[in-house]
Amino acid sequence: MSQVRLETLVRCFEGITPCAIATADPDGTPNITYLSQVYYIDNQHVALSRQFFNKTHQNLQRNPRACLQFYDPLTFHAYEAQLRFDHSETSGVIFDAMAARIQMIATHTGMSGIFKLVAADVCELTSLERIDPFLMPGAENVRLSHVPGVMTELRGLQLISDRINRAENMDQLLSVALASLEEFFGLRNIMVLLPDESEQKLVTIASRGYGESGIGAEIAMGKGLIGTVAATRKLMRISGLAQDLRYGRAIRARVQTLGGDALLTPEIPLPGLPKAASQLALPMLVGDELIGVIVFESESSLAMRLWHESFLQVLSNQIAIGIDRLREEEDDDPAPLPSRPSLVPPGAKPRKFTFFRNDDCVFVDGEYLVRNVPGKILWKLLNEYQRAQRTQFTNRELRLDPTLGLPALKDNLESRLILLRKRLVEKCPEVKLVPTQRGRFALELECPIQLDERDHG
Repeated sequence: MSQVRLETLVRCFEGITPCAIATADPDGTPNITYLSQVYYIDNQHVALSRQFFNKTHQNLQRNPRACLQFYDPLTFHAYEAQLRFDHSETSGVIFDAMAARIQMIATHTGMSGIFKLVAADVCELTSLERIDPFLMPGAENVRLSHVPGVMTELRGLQLISDRINRAENMDQLLSVALASLEEFFGLRNIMVLLPDESEQKLVTIASRGYGESGIGAEIAMGKGLIGTVAATRKLMRISGLAQDLRYGRAIRARVQTLGGDALLTPEIPLPGLPKAASQLALPMLVGDELIGVIVFESESSLAMRLWHESFLQVLSNQIAIGIDRLREEEDDDPAPLPSRPSLVPPGAKPRKFTFFRNDDCVFVDGEYLVRNVPGKILWKLLNEYQRAQRTQFTNRELRLDPTLGLPALKDNLESRLILLRKRLVEKCPEVKLVPTQRGRFALELECPIQLDERDHG
């Protein structure tokens, strides 16, 4: 066996390959099992997740020695660590980080309150060795993917930061930020979600790298990876996502077998890539205020590395600051806006818009379009056009309209207009919201419209 340092093996604890632990009771009777999570603390300590009062924990309490065996998910070298149980933690930084990952699995698989972290069992490393020989001859020459160096990261940060600072509106800011992340770092699948007016849900406002944009897709605060990051204001990186969910579903099936269906809730579908193997979600913060969540994902299990966490947290906060700056800007000029001629071509097919007052939901030709504040904004604009052929509007007048229900502070109006604009592009491209200058936009119609308002669907 050859000796190694634990700090060089952090990727072994990403959850891609399972870790096996062997313990024994005071009589020497062995117990071997797989762990759902091993958490790297430092070069001399790891923490073992404990969801249940299991045999492993009982043995460690009476005989604090254990043997941990694990594998490198890239080279598949095997390693063996001798551990000594030190103490259990039920709160603090280590516990919170491990609990957040368990919570993510639980909320995705409908087991909130059932599948949860009881404690983090902290163990001291007494020895660590690589098991030789393990692989076939020639396998030692496996080539690892290149990780950008410090100068590359700093140069990328400079260029993206400069583009964010030059953005003239929120839509442009999000577009250049996501495009730059793909250009400089090959991050192809990205979503940005912002809180809705209730602050109980997150709504997808921008995305890149998906066949269908998914604009308007929602997830509840505190649910799944994205909702957990929003609720805790802490980033989460999941590399063995498929394995984690299989483990959670196995526990769910066991609960169902034991008659616990009443305790379960429906599983939450994963937004984004249907076969995502790794995800990194980061809170976008200005001080303590949550501006939104940015999510990176990949079908490769090790696409997100440790360096991504620190680097992308800096960038996500840069984006948050930019959003905060732009949402505060509006046109101070109170001068009336001139009307613009209609663009409706002769013989164009009319589009029928239906507004349901009970839930502020708008349908176009019987198909769902948008709801809540964006729905009320669209209905206001369409009615103004139909009543007075009006096509020019300002952000200020929307903010001052009490029927829209915007909060007095931090109303996120710009993000709601972006959502509305993109939903129209997807579902009704004949109706456009076109920015004209800071805090002003035009309603452009390339078809006749028919409006119908109802109480219920």
